Amino acid sequence: MRLPDPCLVVLVGPSGAGKSHWAAQWFDEHAVVSSDALRAVVGRGPNDQRASKDAFDVLESIVDKRLKRRLTTVIDSTALEGERRATYRAIAARRRVPVYAVVFATDAKVCRERNRARAQPVPNDVLAAQFRSFDHVAGAVHDEGYAGVLQPDDVLLVPPEYLTAPSSARRQKEQPVPLEFGLQIPRFTWPGGPAEIGARLAAIAPAAEEAGFTSLWVMDHFLQIPGVGREWEDMLDSYTTLGFLAARTSRARLGVLVTGITYRNLAHLGKIVATLDVLSGGRAMCGLGAAWFEREHHLYGFAFPPARRRYDLLEDALELLPLLWGPGAPAFHGRTTDVPEAVCYPRPLQARIPILVGGNGERRTLRLVAQHADACNLFGDPATVRHKIEVLHRHCADVDRDPHEITVTQLSTVDPRPADDHVGRFRELADAGVQQAIVSLSDLGDTAPLERFAEVIAAFR
Repeated sequence: MRLPDPCLVVLVGPSGAGKSHWAAQWFDEHAVVSSDALRAVVGRGPNDQRASKDAFDVLESIVDKRLKRRLTTVIDSTALEGERRATYRAIAARRRVPVYAVVFATDAKVCRERNRARAQPVPNDVLAAQFRSFDHVAGAVHDEGYAGVLQPDDVLLVPPEYLTAPSSARRQKEQPVPLEFGLQIPRFTWPGGPAEIGARLAAIAPAAEEAGFTSLWVMDHFLQIPGVGREWEDMLDSYTTLGFLAARTSRARLGVLVTGITYRNLAHLGKIVATLDVLSGGRAMCGLGAAWFEREHHLYGFAFPPARRRYDLLEDALELLPLLWGPGAPAFHGRTTDVPEAVCYPRPLQARIPILVGGNGERRTLRLVAQHADACNLFGDPATVRHKIEVLHRHCADVDRDPHEITVTQLSTVDPRPADDHVGRFRELADAGVQQAIVSLSDLGDTAPLERFAEVIAAFR
C-alpha cells in the first residue's frame, strides 16, 4: 500500500477488527490519534462513553493541527458514523491533504474473540450494532470521495510525486519516451570545507557527463538561500564556478539557474556569458530571472526595485543580449537601459546562445518566454507543469510564435530511493511536456550519487 506523505488515513471497522494493531505496526505512534486514548485523557478511561463528545472534539482539533503542519495522521476509531467521516474529509480538504479510508472487513467471530480477551470488553449489544452498521458503511465509503478506499496491507509512505511511480516506470520500460537531464549544484557545504570544494567539483563535473547529464547548472546567489541551507553556508560565485566547470568538462552545456537580473549591468552580463561560451567551446546557456532574494540585495548593496521594474530589466536583457552577441554594434534604448553601441568581442561561438527564463508567473514571465526565450524553467508536479505549458502555448499563439521552438525544463530535488521510483516520476513529467529535467541530488558530495542516477538517465535514452 503506497500512501502519499502527508495524508490522512481513516480506519473503518468494528471493535476488535485489528485497526489499532495495524496502525501501530505501520505508523509512528505520534501519528495515530485514537478516540479511546483521548477518552482516557478527558474522561475516566478509554471506555468512558460519557467523555466521547469531548474526546472527539479533541481528536478533530489534533487532526486539524497535524494536517496544517503537513503531518501524516491516522484516525483510530470505528468511523462508523457518516457525520464523523464527513468531518474528517472536510478537515483534510481544508488543509489540502488527501484522505484515504482503510476498511477492516474482519470476520465477526474473530472480532468477538478479540473483544472477549480485552480487560474491558465492549458490550455485546454495542458490538452487534457495530456489525450491522459496518455492513452498510463498507459499501458507502466508496462513494464518499476518498482518494482511495483500501484494505489493510503493508504500508510504504512516499512523497506525493512518487505515489504512482511504479506503474509509470513500467510504462517507460514498455513504451519509452526520451528525456534529457541536467544537474544543478546548489550547495557546496561538503566535508573538508572550502579547501576541498575545488577537488570535489573537479571530480563531480566529468562524472556527471559520464552519467549522461547534458547540462550543468549553478544558482546565482551570494549567500545560501532559505529552503536549501543556512545563510552562513559556503556559496560560490556563479559564473566563476561555471568557468571552472567548463575546464573540467567537454560536452555538457553550462548555465546559471537563473541569473538575477538586478546583480549586473546588462551589457556586462552579455560579455560574461559570451566569454563563457568562447572558453567552453560553445556550450553556454543564459538563464535569466527577475530576482527575488531581497536580503541578499541588502547585504551586497544591490538595489531591489519593485517587481514591475525588475521585469522591465528582464525584458531589456532579453532584447539586448542577442544584439550584443549578434553582428554589428547597434544602439539599444530600452525601458531601463541605454547602450549606445552593443559591442562584444569576441563574439560567442554559438550563432545564438540559448536564453532560458525561469519562473511560473502566468501573466508576464511566461509571456516573456513566448516573446523572446529559447527555453523556460518550471517547477511543480506534472499537473502544474501541464497547466503552465498550456498558458505558455496561449501566449505563443498571441505573439505568433511556434511553441515547439521553446524547450521546457523542470527543476526538482531528488533524494536517494530506488531507480524505478525516479523513472516513474520523470516519465510523468515527460508526459506533461517536460523535455529536460534539471535535478539537484540531495546527497551530492562525491561521484557515487551520479553513478546511481545514471540508471535513471539510461531509462530515457
